[in-house]
Amino acid sequence: MDKQNKVPIFDTLLGHAKRNVTSFHTPGHKNGKGIDPVLKEVTGDGLYKFDVTVFDEVDSLHDPVGPIKKAEELMAQAYGVKHSLFLVNGTSVGNIAMFLSACDPGDSIIVSRSSHKSIMGGIILSGVWPIWLQPTIDQNLDIIFNSTYEEIKQALEMYPEARAVFLTSPTYNGVATEVKKIADLCHRKGKILLVDEAHGPHLKFNDKLPMSAVDAGADLCVQSTHKILSALSQGSVLHHNSKLVDTNRVKKIVSMLQTTSPQYLTLASIDLARRQAVLHGKEMFDKVIEAAEWARKEINEKIPNMRCLTKADIKGRNFDLDLTKLTINVTKTGLSGYEVDEILAKQYNIQVDCSDTFNLIAIMGIGSDMDDVQKLVSALKEISKKYKGTQKNWILKIPSLATEMVMTPREVFLSHDIKKIPLAKSVGHVSAQVLTPYPPGIPVVIPGERISKEICDYLVEMASKGIRISGQEGDILKMVKVFAN
Repeated sequence: MDKQNKVPIFDTLLGHAKRNVTSFHTPGHKNGKGIDPVLKEVTGDGLYKFDVTVFDEVDSLHDPVGPIKKAEELMAQAYGVKHSLFLVNGTSVGNIAMFLSACDPGDSIIVSRSSHKSIMGGIILSGVWPIWLQPTIDQNLDIIFNSTYEEIKQALEMYPEARAVFLTSPTYNGVATEVKKIADLCHRKGKILLVDEAHGPHLKFNDKLPMSAVDAGADLCVQSTHKILSALSQGSVLHHNSKLVDTNRVKKIVSMLQTTSPQYLTLASIDLARRQAVLHGKEMFDKVIEAAEWARKEINEKIPNMRCLTKADIKGRNFDLDLTKLTINVTKTGLSGYEVDEILAKQYNIQVDCSDTFNLIAIMGIGSDMDDVQKLVSALKEISKKYKGTQKNWILKIPSLATEMVMTPREVFLSHDIKKIPLAKSVGHVSAQVLTPYPPGIPVVIPGERISKEICDYLVEMASKGIRISGQEGDILKMVKVFAN
């Protein structure tokens, strides 16, 4: 634990800053002297002395031998893994790196359709065949559940050739799946388990929270240190703890994907966030959980037309809930989640992380406190009394996504044999784009898939209701891109 008190990157940068070195290296603002005065007035000038380039004293992210190497070793010790690699491009680049590290071109991988959109980058760049799992939708709770142990087991029996399994746990709603059982299953069958734990860097540090994927036995796991812990935005970590994936391959791929001009202040903040979580995470998250549970109880007992997701709601499904996440269903107000989100932002100066037709998602982190949740709950109480919406009775649904994969997404993405055709005439064609309606935020068309009549009809219906489809070109989805041959 004594070692975990050290912060080698921060200490090195602080020592450098105190020396007031004359800079003839990038960046061009030269220790803040060239920063626009308007910005400097807000921020002060101290932090710009931490914005340096690669030189021996501060180490290189791509070939660490000094403070960055020491900081990554401390991170690995903190999480109980073999190696940890700092990421300055967020967890998105970590997801891509996991695909490239675990798979060869032509391999197949089992993956839920509800995974983060960055995995399409991993699928395309690695040249794998995705074996998609249909997400389970709960129309009572208006949320989407991730893959269960039984679903993964069934998929592995149907597709024994799969090289790896990719999970997202916990989900945006804080729902964690049976990662330990899935990891044990994968390893019995010689499969690699990759976990997007972007929303779970804190799970390791409090026993009231679901088990972290690093403890559950994931081969590779990526976490957004900035989402719940105190690192600056884009600060993430990729953990390697596998006999099945070569360490040096992972390091080379991460190096290939990351900038050669990393933000050292972000690196220092990852270093500091690790120390803070190890030394004080339990008590800090005890307070966060206490505040979140107060809010959950207050909403469910005193706001009759709103409902906050609880552990009891998912009991019996073999899922667990990250109690720091508040998923608040607002459909009984007659307002959409988008509308309540806008009211909170404009009238109460409260910004939630995400909203959809049905829900608000308020993410609590290491900096959240009781005062924050009291403001949120007070605002929701006022909104529930003042506003009566006329929202139609929308139902959260998706079509069957068990469609034929004709080509790998990579083949289609790299091809120039693409044409546009009317959406209504797309049945039977091979898609050349990703189309994702919001809600539910799940891609219903993927490059390389044959477009079914059910999916075509679903997209036509969504477009007719004015629902914007991510990936569409123009204000209304009328044309789609397909493979020309």
